[in-house]
Amino acid sequence: MHKQEFLTQLRKELSGLPQNEIEERIAFYGEMIDDRVDEGLSEENAVAEIGSVSDIAAQIISEIPLSKIAKEKIKLKRRLKAWEVVLLAVGSPIWFSLLAAAFAVVFSVYVSLWAVVVSLWACFASFAACVLGGAAGGVVMLFSGNTPAGLAMLAAGVVCAGVSIFVFYGCKAATKGMVLLTKKMALWTKKCFVKKEDGE
Repeated sequence: MHKQEFLTQLRKELSGLPQNEIEERIAFYGEMIDDRVDEGLSEENAVAEIGSVSDIAAQIISEIPLSKIAKEKIKLKRRLKAWEVVLLAVGSPIWFSLLAAAFAVVFSVYVSLWAVVVSLWACFASFAACVLGGAAGGVVMLFSGNTPAGLAMLAAGVVCAGVSIFVFYGCKAATKGMVLLTKKMALWTKKCFVKKEDGE
């Protein structure tokens, strides 16, 4: 792929972003290709070394705040006609309530998923507390002369220690998964705003 073809495809992928951001990124990658050509690479090899257009576009989109992207997308391209303003005003009870409901559903699902992660960490904390309680209770019972109960408490503490280690790794994996899911959801949301328009 040649430099101009690469930059044209990148411009298409970034078409929903603010114009100044697009120009800045196009200039940056144009200079990067030129620098590599100056170092002795062919234009095709310089472009290939940078990476795929879709990966670069995804990275750029992930770096730009959603508010900036949304602001660019909802910016009016022309003045609204009187009948369009009236239609928006009359329909606002319907479209606004549907939009609010959709947002509430998505937000509640997201919060519920994080609540599961928090609950898992709470389970880990309770098992860790049981380890301390079992050890302390077992030692107190052993010194008070109640050997069988003291040994049972110590054994329960050891079992809780093993379970807490198992639960800790599960909590860690669940947290990593939720962070990754959060990043993917944010990127997907941004990509919805940056979708290429037909004919571009």
